[in-house]
Amino acid sequence: MRMRLSTSVNGDYKNVMAHFERPLFEALKPAGVDMEVVEFTGSKKGDRVHIRFKSPVKGDWISLITDDGISDTEAFFIDEGTLMPFGLNYWKHTHIVKKQTEHTSLIIDDLSYTASNLFSGLLLYPVFWFGFVQRKKVYRRFFRDFK
Repeated sequence: MRMRLSTSVNGDYKNVMAHFERPLFEALKPAGVDMEVVEFTGSKKGDRVHIRFKSPVKGDWISLITDDGISDTEAFFIDEGTLMPFGLNYWKHTHIVKKQTEHTSLIIDDLSYTASNLFSGLLLYPVFWFGFVQRKKVYRRFFRDFK
């Protein structure tokens, strides 16, 4: 399954990407989910993110940052799941920040996943969509005062 959401925010794309660190990551926690950030080493290739979900379901999620880069118009990093709950078999999330103007950027969450079966994958789609659509408000608030 694939999902792609985009959000326009204030800030130069390089500055916005530089803030994809633990404070933003914690602010993006979906509503109604009790989770602990066990480890967050950053958003560069080789970094690692470990989350422990406590409710409504329990389980650990570990992702590795497998690539990152920057050009004259965009910056990105990719996290790929190595240990995942919810019957997930595959997870790849590309975080892209594109330059729109000198003072605005477009944040794109581009994710792909597969579950243990098609039915589970379809059931997870609205869960992930709801979790990621909430990010739009958080991104706008977090980057509200950026120039």
